[in-house]
Amino acid sequence: MIDRRWVLAAGLATALGACAGDAAAPKDQDGNPLEQLTVVTATGEHAFWVEIADDDEERQRGLMFRQPLADDRGMLFQFPEAAERGFWMRNTPSPLDIVYIGADGRIVSIARHTTPYSESTYPSNGPAKGVLETRAGRMDEIGAQPGDQIRHPFFGS
Repeated sequence: MIDRRWVLAAGLATALGACAGDAAAPKDQDGNPLEQLTVVTATGEHAFWVEIADDDEERQRGLMFRQPLADDRGMLFQFPEAAERGFWMRNTPSPLDIVYIGADGRIVSIARHTTPYSESTYPSNGPAKGVLETRAGRMDEIGAQPGDQIRHPFFGS
C-alpha cells in the first residue's frame, strides 16, 4: 500500500523544484542570461539585471536601436583596463543615464539624462573600467552619486 503522505510530499517537492527552475536569470534579446548587479547608495541597495558587453562588437552596438529599458535593467560595458572613457548616443532612441565605474567598483561620474541620437561625447572625467547604462532618471531615483559602490563580480565584489 502506498503511503499518501509520501505521495503528497513527493508531489510538493516536484512542484517546488519546478518553481525554483522558474527563478532562473532573465535573458537578453539574444537569449543570453542577464547578470545581477547592485548599486549601493545612501538610500540602500538597488538591484539590476544587466546585459554584458565585453567585446568590441558588443561595446560598439550597446543599446543602439533598442526600446527603453525597464527600471531594473541595464547594460554593463566591461573593459580590460581602466582608462578615460567617452560614450555617445548615436542611434540610441531612448535617453539614458551613463554611469562610469572605476576598477574598484566605485562610481567615477554619471552622465544623467543623455540626449537620444546625440553624437556629443559624454566623458567619464576619470579612469573607468566599467560603464553601466540605465534608463534616464534611474540614478536620480535611487540617489546614486560619484563614490557610491557598484557590486558585480567584474569589480571583484
